[in-house]
Amino acid sequence: MKVVILINCPDQKGIISSVTGFIHANNGNIIYLDQHVDKSADVFFMRLESDFDGDGFNLELLKKNFQKELAVNYKMEWSIHTDSSKPKMALFVSKYNHCLYDLLSRFNSGELSVEIPFILSNHPDLKYVADQFNIPYFHVPFSKENREEGEAEQLSLLKKYKVDFIVLARYMQIVSSTLINEYPNKIINIHHSFLPAFAGAKPYHAAFKRGVKIIGATSHYVTEELDAGPIIEQDVTTVSHTHTISDFISKGRDLEKIVLSRAVKLHVLRKTMVYNNKTIIFS
Repeated sequence: MKVVILINCPDQKGIISSVTGFIHANNGNIIYLDQHVDKSADVFFMRLESDFDGDGFNLELLKKNFQKELAVNYKMEWSIHTDSSKPKMALFVSKYNHCLYDLLSRFNSGELSVEIPFILSNHPDLKYVADQFNIPYFHVPFSKENREEGEAEQLSLLKKYKVDFIVLARYMQIVSSTLINEYPNKIINIHHSFLPAFAGAKPYHAAFKRGVKIIGATSHYVTEELDAGPIIEQDVTTVSHTHTISDFISKGRDLEKIVLSRAVKLHVLRKTMVYNNKTIIFS
């Protein structure tokens, strides 16, 4: 069984040797280790993958011993994950289908090791996409008038299907604080990188008028401060005076698909850690 351990704690001597010694003492074989020290905050971060023999392996005992033998002494914040089950990812969408199709295609090809229990939308328009992939589709209208009812229905579905994290695949509604508090650093969003410089309904048009030379996309964890959550992945592409607004939109959507899929994959592989509204992204 493969086990992933994520750690952050005050930086001090002996952390790596203590953790690797613990893995060896528990008959684990380390297959990956990456670490980082934030010098300004004096905080140590580590991601470690190990293989354990399935016969006689006791995950709960490993966690108990890790807490007692290491976590207390080093004042660690930590989590241990296994590959025994796939995380459940809910997809929230509105009317744009490019990110939805991309994620579903990657899922269908086995590139994303997740389960997708349902797709949720505030519009009925993309049900045909869900039907193509045989995934349940729930239309939950969401507006100022029915915000409480919509939020309650969203939470009910998420709990019913035991969802682990949410991906906003161009879901064009502000996520409520209630949902954010239920899924801290577990809601992934995608948007064009023009915010806040080119905010509003038509950012590509505004960027076109300014004659920008690059456009981009940003994927981040959702926080209550709009589009200001910890950034997971970003990318850019060049444009010039020869490109039209349609070219900007087409290039931007390609970037959105790529950047969102990378962010989702990093999250699924447990390669992200959030600290002080920033992310540590392990290789």
